[in-house]
Amino acid sequence: MSTTSQDQTRLQVDISVDVPVEHAFRVFTEHFDEIKPREHNLLSVPIERTVLEPRAGGTIYDVGRDGSTCTWARVLVHEPPHRLVITWDISPRWQVEPDPDRASEVEVRFIAEAPERTRVVLEHRHLDRHGEGWEGFTHLDTGDGWPLYLERYRAVAERLATES
Repeated sequence: MSTTSQDQTRLQVDISVDVPVEHAFRVFTEHFDEIKPREHNLLSVPIERTVLEPRAGGTIYDVGRDGSTCTWARVLVHEPPHRLVITWDISPRWQVEPDPDRASEVEVRFIAEAPERTRVVLEHRHLDRHGEGWEGFTHLDTGDGWPLYLERYRAVAERLATES
C-alpha cells in the first residue's frame, strides 16, 4: 500500500489486490458493510450494518441496532467496474454535514494491472471545503483512516475470491 499527498487538500492511498477488476469493484460496493469499521460511528447506538446504495444518486448510511440511521455520504458517480465517487458529508467535528457545498469527495478507481490483479486508488479531495478545522482530516491517510479501510477491503476481496 502506498500513500501520497501532493497537495494538502487531498489524500491518496492505493493498494493492489489479487482479484479481477470486476470482482474488485463488486466487493467494494456490495460488501462495504464488511469494510467500514463499526467503531467509525456517528450514531448514539452501536452500528448493526452499513449500506452503500450502488448507483448514482444513492447514499451510504449506517443503521443502528435500534433501527436509527445516519446518512453520511452520497453516491455521485457509479461506473462499474472502474470508478465510484462519493461525498464525505462529515464535518471536522465528526458530525453529519448537511450543506453539500461543505462536503469533500472520495473517488475510488479500480485499475486492472493483470487479469487477476487490480490496483485500487482512493483519493479524498477538496478537504478544504469543510471550512474551519479541515486540516484535521489530513490524518485520514494513516492508521485508522483510509489505509485501514483498504486493508479490510483487501481481506474481504481476497477471501470472497477464494470462496467462489
